Amino acid sequence: MVLPALLLFIGFAVVPLLGVLGLSFTQWDGIGDIHPAGFDSWQAVLGDPGLLHALWVTFLIMVLSWVVQTPASILIGVFLAGRQRYREVLAVLYFIPLLLSSAAIAITYKALLDPNFGLGAGLHIPLLSQDWLGESGLAVGVVIFVVSWQFVPFHSLIYQGAVRQIPASLYEAATIDGAGRARRFFSITVPLLRNTIITSSTLMVVGSLTFFDLIFVLTAGGPGDATRVLALDMYTKGFKANLMGPASVIAVILVLVGLALALLLRRIGGGADTDSQLEGQ
Repeated sequence: MVLPALLLFIGFAVVPLLGVLGLSFTQWDGIGDIHPAGFDSWQAVLGDPGLLHALWVTFLIMVLSWVVQTPASILIGVFLAGRQRYREVLAVLYFIPLLLSSAAIAITYKALLDPNFGLGAGLHIPLLSQDWLGESGLAVGVVIFVVSWQFVPFHSLIYQGAVRQIPASLYEAATIDGAGRARRFFSITVPLLRNTIITSSTLMVVGSLTFFDLIFVLTAGGPGDATRVLALDMYTKGFKANLMGPASVIAVILVLVGLALALLLRRIGGGADTDSQLEGQ
C-alpha cells in the first residue's frame, strides 16, 4: 500500500534532489554542455559575503513571521472552533487569502503601498504615504505582514481542527472550579495544542525558506539587499547570471537548513511522541 506513495516520493523528491546535488559540482550556463567543476561552485558560494547576508535575512523573516503568525493563528483558530453559525461564515472569509496567488497578492499590495498613487495618497493619510518598500526596515515589515496575511488562515484552520478535538468536559470541569476564560485558555487549550504547534511551526519555518515569488514581485530583494533571501539569491545566480552550479549549491543549502530545522522542531516537540492529543468529542 505504501509503494505508490514511495515511488512518487522517489521520483519527484529524491531523484531531483540528487540531480541538484550532482549539478552543484558542475559548471553549466543552463544552455550549453555541462562540465565537471569539482568544488569550485561550493568554494565560490561559501566564500561569497552575500551568502551570510542572505542567510541572515532568511532567518530574520522566518523568525518574525513565526512570531506574528503563531499567536494570531492560535487565537483565530480557537475563535473559529466555536459552533456558532456566524463563525463558520467567518472561517470561509478568513480562508480567502490562501486561495490567491502570491504574485497577485504582491502586485496588489505594491500598488496599495505606492507613496504616490497608493492607498495613502488616495485617502490623504500621511502615515500610509510612506515609502514602505523603499526603506529597509519598512520593507522587511511589509514582507512579514503580507506573508502573515496570506498564511495565517491556513494555520488557523489547523488549530481550529485541533481545538475541536479537545473534550468539552475539561472546560466544564475547569469552569466549575472557577477558572476564567483566560485561565482555561492557558491551562487547557495551549498545553493540549503542543503537537499542533510543533506541526504548524514546522510548516511555517520550512515554508519560509522557499519564499520567492512574493518577495520577488513585491521588493525584488530591495531596497539594496534588505529583503534578499536565499531563494531569491538562488534565482538570481541561476537564471540571471546563468550560474547553475552556484545556484544548485544554494538549493542544497536550503534543503539542509530546512531538514535541520525540521529535525530540531521535532526534537523540541518530543521526538517520536506523535500520539493523538486526546480523543475528540
